[in-house]
Amino acid sequence: MPFSRLATVTTPTAHLGLGLAAVGRPGYINLGREEDLGENRSVEALRTRTHDLLDAAYAQGVRYFDVARSYGRSEEFLADWLKSRPDVTDVVIGSKWGYTYTADWTTDAEKHEVKDHSVRTYDRQRAETAELLGDRLDLYQIHSVTPDSPALTDKELHARLAEAASAGLTVGFSTSGPAQADAIRAALAVTVDGEPLFRTVQSTYNALETSAGSALDEAHDAGLTVIVKEGMANGRLAAPHAPDVLRAVAEETGLGCDAVALAVVLRQPWAGVVLSGAATLNQLASNLHAAVVDLDEEQLSRLAALVEDPHAYWERRGSLPWH
Repeated sequence: MPFSRLATVTTPTAHLGLGLAAVGRPGYINLGREEDLGENRSVEALRTRTHDLLDAAYAQGVRYFDVARSYGRSEEFLADWLKSRPDVTDVVIGSKWGYTYTADWTTDAEKHEVKDHSVRTYDRQRAETAELLGDRLDLYQIHSVTPDSPALTDKELHARLAEAASAGLTVGFSTSGPAQADAIRAALAVTVDGEPLFRTVQSTYNALETSAGSALDEAHDAGLTVIVKEGMANGRLAAPHAPDVLRAVAEETGLGCDAVALAVVLRQPWAGVVLSGAATLNQLASNLHAAVVDLDEEQLSRLAALVEDPHAYWERRGSLPWH
């Protein structure tokens, strides 16, 4: 399994990864993008920004990079970086299929991405990803599985995914929405020829949204690698938007709100890789400090009070504007 390669990495940042959702396209729902990206969001500007972030992350010990078909040109940007760095052979690359990017490099599209978990979409997007990433792709995940997703019951799709797995590709899934735990448990039950199909799960978990925690623990116990996304709650846990309790704890540690928020996730025993979604080099450097944050029980107890009802959390997330 590709994630076994990370076990040999001994840097403090070995369990942190870099996701390119925020820099692979001009529009996204993270707070503060006007300040982070400015007005120049041309393809070449974001390609350069992405390469700078990848260079910095790799230099600081990050070895997992996460993209998706729906993250604009993220796969292309990552592929270009890998080709320009032939000496970089020790990274793990994950992508996702199931959403199609439809914003045509704008920030004000009526729809930015369209979801479809059909076999036809898998075949098309698998070919698109293969053209860009080739044999550098380690992990291919179904994007945003929910309990009602046809991907959980489509036997033809399962056979296609099992075929890819037999050829050496690790197959996984990501989740979203207030019923993440139900989706995770349903996916754990999917088998092909009596063997579990999925080897990784990528879910939202942060100081505000912890409802998937017990299911992620079960997935870890079942042998899956757990990847955590949205540890910053799309910027809600970063200054200047962070809650007062988080700000206070961050001040006590001498580090940023973002580092403390990611450190809360890193403490979970089932967390294999926790993603930074940094859009700037300063954000990345601050995020990576999460690896050295030391929180005591009293601080953790105060932070635990931040947890929101999952339905309220996802309703708030769904109202965040693309900009």
